[in-house]
Amino acid sequence: MALIVQKYGGTSVGTVDRILEVARRAVKTVKLGNSLVVVLSAMGKTTDGLVKLAKEISANPSKREMDMLLSTGEQVSIALLSMALQEMGQPAISFTGAQVGIVTEAAHTRARILRIDPNRVETQLNSGKVVVVAGFQGIANAGELEITTLGRGGSDTTAVALAAALRADRCEIYTDVPGILTTDPRLVGEAQLMDEITCDEMLELASLGAKVLHPRAVEIAKNYGVPLVVLSSWSDAPGTRVVSPPPSARPLEGLELAKAVDAVEFDLDQAGVSLLRLPDRPGVAARLFGAIAQQNLDVDLIIQSIHEGNTNDIAFTVRRNSLNQAVAVADAIVPSLGKNSRPELGEPEVRAEERPIAKVSIAGAGMIGRPRVAAQMFNTLADAGINIQMISTSEVKVSCTIDAAECDRAVAELCKAFDVANSPVGLRCASQKPPAVRAVALDLNQARLAIRQLPDRPGVAAKMFGLLAEENISVDTIIQSQRCHNIDGILTRDIAFTVAQIDAEAAKTVLEKSAVEFGWGEVAVDTEIAKVSVVGSGMVAHPGVAAKMFEALSQHQINIQMIATSEIKISCVVDEAQGITALKAIHAAFELSGSEKVQVPA
Repeated sequence: MALIVQKYGGTSVGTVDRILEVARRAVKTVKLGNSLVVVLSAMGKTTDGLVKLAKEISANPSKREMDMLLSTGEQVSIALLSMALQEMGQPAISFTGAQVGIVTEAAHTRARILRIDPNRVETQLNSGKVVVVAGFQGIANAGELEITTLGRGGSDTTAVALAAALRADRCEIYTDVPGILTTDPRLVGEAQLMDEITCDEMLELASLGAKVLHPRAVEIAKNYGVPLVVLSSWSDAPGTRVVSPPPSARPLEGLELAKAVDAVEFDLDQAGVSLLRLPDRPGVAARLFGAIAQQNLDVDLIIQSIHEGNTNDIAFTVRRNSLNQAVAVADAIVPSLGKNSRPELGEPEVRAEERPIAKVSIAGAGMIGRPRVAAQMFNTLADAGINIQMISTSEVKVSCTIDAAECDRAVAELCKAFDVANSPVGLRCASQKPPAVRAVALDLNQARLAIRQLPDRPGVAAKMFGLLAEENISVDTIIQSQRCHNIDGILTRDIAFTVAQIDAEAAKTVLEKSAVEFGWGEVAVDTEIAKVSVVGSGMVAHPGVAAKMFEALSQHQINIQMIATSEIKISCVVDEAQGITALKAIHAAFELSGSEKVQVPA
């Protein structure tokens, strides 16, 4: 007999008929000999309606009272489902988050789970009952009985955390789509269902705005090895398995407050190539990386900085023994790209990094939503007097290139700062060799900030991102330009990064206030951007993925404004108006479409 946790979202319990359907599915699961816990979201748009009511009363309602209000939505759905199960002859009992023993931080509207006491649930399961639990909520300061909510995606988080605490055999997340698809089926009707996806790929997709699973839920599943399946509550399709690596032993205390960083990684087999003052127009990146792919050269980091005077800089790293070949390819391509529209800016230039470089990275599922992590990495390197040459980020990894001679010291300092004992090699967690590209994602909810003329010395990036972290502003894609400027004898670089649109003005205000004190220049904001990304844990072994992505954009005359990569993701920032076109073009280029259209319930 298996212990199963099932979670149903708002659309799955949006009406009485849908609740009855969930009840029938639960009864069927129990009749197969399983013990069952069901976690529910509020019915349909209930939470949105409650937020609207609050706004009609107060423009700035108390976070505590918002938690009191929003936690009521799930209580309606769990009571109704428990009644439905009882009417069908299946013993059941409903519990709020507090009743089930979900203890959280005292952080209203965005609490993280500290621990779960499974005793009450286990007692009811042993008596033959289905236990129905309110998602999205818990209790802080148990003596004072303070109700808290977990924020967006909280019911996913509740379900996976309960599965971890109960050591469940499986956690099933039921949605309005048949599983995890290669892209958003509302934008690309031919999006294809995936049989499985690795935990790291799912973390990237979830953090890029894929709404099927919340990244906090995936983080817990990865940390505790919870078998996770995403299915449709509207059909009996087998869904998509999210496959985790074998977990290391972890205490359940501090369940959702695990270390933000699991590993400090390094790679000494790196060489850097920079192409400066390239024309800022569609097709440049496609030409360059297409030629590199034809030579079967593995490219690791790729960075394209924000444009400067209608030109761009592109930097990338390759294996050391490939450096000369990569430089020869770049030298051959650059003349064919044409001259810049403003000759006073200078001609395009290929520059190889003369000194040996190393890539150092911090990685961990717990980095998501914790803005202080990147700032702490930069501050640690600054305190050690180590200058950062390139920065490239993803939601679960921050990578920097530094002088190779500084690598050992950098790794030692980072291991100490993040309390990491060693630098483990990542484990492949798919049951078969993964494809080069698993899925394509589009994020239309980001804004780009560009900070000009930052002094090129240790500590500047640390200070800047530390200021943002103090305001709890999470930074996504970070790019540091390769072109240095000499301003009154001081070498400077530019840095650009993306944040959620709702944080853009706050970020600009914080940085502008500190510009004079710390010596950086203009802070510019662009909210009319889109970030399109390809994700796939197999791209490491497939040279040419970047070239194919850039070529797809070039064919549609879509100009790339920024490029950032990690081992399993390539992201491009493009104009917002071209975002959906970019998504469709890339999805088609990698032949990810299925033969049938996915129907999404209204």
